[in-house]
Amino acid sequence: MTRHPMHHRAQDGQSSMEFVIVCAALALALGIGMSGDSSVLKQLLDAFKTAYQDFSYAISLPG
Repeated sequence: MTRHPMHHRAQDGQSSMEFVIVCAALALALGIGMSGDSSVLKQLLDAFKTAYQDFSYAISLPG
């Protein structure tokens, strides 16, 4: 039994759209309290910044 190639394209498009919706919902949830120092988005960005600084320091040490 052969499947029609358009069937796969429709599924790919649907999964892409679901991914976009989930990302948009996550961005909205993180960005709701963007004002002030206690916002979730600012805390997340600060955590990434600290982790990157720690990582770059660790790889700069002589080995």
